[in-house]
Amino acid sequence: MDAYALLLASTLNAGTVLALAALGLLINEKAGIVNLGAEGMMLCAAIAGFAAVVHTGSDLAGFAAGAAAGALLALVFGLLVIWLNTNQYATGLALSLFGAGFSAFVGIGYVQEKLPQRMRFEVPLLADIPLLGPALFRQHPMVYLTIAFTAGLVWFLWRSRAGLVLRSVGESPESAHALGYPVRRIRLAAVVVGGALCGLAGAYLSVIYTPLWVEGMVAGRGWIALALTTFATWRPARVLLGAYLFGGVTMLQFHLQGRGVELPSEFLTMLPYLATILVLALMSRNPTWIRVNMPASLGRPFHPGS
Repeated sequence: MDAYALLLASTLNAGTVLALAALGLLINEKAGIVNLGAEGMMLCAAIAGFAAVVHTGSDLAGFAAGAAAGALLALVFGLLVIWLNTNQYATGLALSLFGAGFSAFVGIGYVQEKLPQRMRFEVPLLADIPLLGPALFRQHPMVYLTIAFTAGLVWFLWRSRAGLVLRSVGESPESAHALGYPVRRIRLAAVVVGGALCGLAGAYLSVIYTPLWVEGMVAGRGWIALALTTFATWRPARVLLGAYLFGGVTMLQFHLQGRGVELPSEFLTMLPYLATILVLALMSRNPTWIRVNMPASLGRPFHPGS
């Protein structure tokens, strides 16, 4: 495969992990909940998905296990912050730390495991187009499903009644409650769905993107996904584009090494995180722009009847 086609293909592959997680966090934040536990949820989902494929040989089982693990952890997080009114930021950090430790403990026996032979996917005819074919049409179906889900989420948030209700809960939960909407249940549903998407991202990472299990393999992608929601000003299409941008930066280090560019490997490895810091630093220069786009009740607890 041509080097540039390979770079584009790997960018889509790497960006899918970030896009799934960031879209899940965007749904959380549209409902007014900040979940800093994405890293932990993705790690637990990664080992759950990997173990499921090892024992069943089915990618679908792996994705289901990953989504279930992410949803379960998100459910616990949601009950704590929505019903017991614990601090969202502290609870999210605790979830992230728990996920890192728990996944490392559970994954000890899977470090040397190998997955069954992978099935190759390609779109007939389109996959044979020079340059673009190998890059765009030989991807795992989850890549295309992520793009389709992004389009569906845009429609849901701005064209459906349920999406309007979700956004209203994130903007003014008091007003939504006064109109008779079950704010806490809506928030919990958004948190669980967001957790399931983070779980899918973790499972995709260990089952398709790598595919293997290594302790701490998420390697900061959960935090990058969290930054992506701000970078994209809480817009799904921008999240997808941003995910591909950061995915491309991640893959650029391997491309440069393959082209014989002599740069310290440590510098190349830090490129995605450096790009994250740079983008957030540039955005912080215009806080008004962020404030206008950010859900008004983001991070604020809601107490019915108070």
